[in-house]
Amino acid sequence: MIISWNTTNKCNMRCKHCYRNAGSEVEGELNTLEAKKLIEDIKKAGFKIMIFSGGEPLMRKDIFELIEHAAKCKLRPVLGSNGTLITRETAAKLKAAGAMGIGISLDSLNSNKHNQFRGLSTGWQDTIKGMENCREVGLGFQVHTTVMDWNFEEILDITDFAVKIGASAHHIFFIVPTGRAKNIQHEFLNAPQYEELLINIVNKQKEVSIEVKPTCAPQFMRIAKQNGVSYRFSKGCIAGISYCIVNTKGDVQPCAYLDICVDNVRSKPFYEIWKNNSVLMELRTLNYKGKCGICTYKNLCGGCRARAAFYNSGDYMAEESLCIYKERGQ
Repeated sequence: MIISWNTTNKCNMRCKHCYRNAGSEVEGELNTLEAKKLIEDIKKAGFKIMIFSGGEPLMRKDIFELIEHAAKCKLRPVLGSNGTLITRETAAKLKAAGAMGIGISLDSLNSNKHNQFRGLSTGWQDTIKGMENCREVGLGFQVHTTVMDWNFEEILDITDFAVKIGASAHHIFFIVPTGRAKNIQHEFLNAPQYEELLINIVNKQKEVSIEVKPTCAPQFMRIAKQNGVSYRFSKGCIAGISYCIVNTKGDVQPCAYLDICVDNVRSKPFYEIWKNNSVLMELRTLNYKGKCGICTYKNLCGGCRARAAFYNSGDYMAEESLCIYKERGQ
């Protein structure tokens, strides 16, 4: 089980697709004591992996202390970062605190394209240096790429770059229209491109030694099975099932892109929310509607619940319209 916590809304970038509209710190972010209790309650709930994300988590002053606390609680602490603040000293401190890895965002091999998307003129150069610093101190890292229509053709080239620079994985994020991303929907892939890229990614996995995983594209599990490719994952969309997110103020959501607050950790311990919340329990039923409900691959894929909600007036159990797979006879 895996959980992500938005440690702060502060960020040194202004990414066009940010689901948190990150930039400045917001009033009411969890303090150090509240964060430590959250970490302890996450462990009690049975989670194994804790992602410290943001905003940019390295802009939180107590981040090393909190990572160390997570490690002491026998969680596996990892980070999601833009990479620009990872000096060699910072990478070493992260490793010493107990961080087990870091996901670093890289959206193009063209520095201008990456910097324009991320809103920082030195972003590409600083990100690459951050990866190199992680490699030098022995802190494992993986490359994270958000797919848009303008980088669609270079995704597999970024996979090759990830192998070359020493990354342990390349995770490829298929965008969901939340936060600022609502403003750039004209740059999203269409359904045939979505399917084509998933097939290419699954086939690329046969060629490289690192993990190449689509994220927020649960149909890759169907495509992997159809193409005889094995992944270590048991289900595509795990929102509310074995994954959730806590935002900066303690609101709990089924996933980062399903913008539904089911409760708050300041009013109820996280482990109680995880065990008993009605929204999370409904997601675990897998009682999907429409074509997702009758699909042969329902248990393996599950459809993106966040995308289903966005395109179906908030109904997170609805079918996902972006999937082009049809059962025989449909």
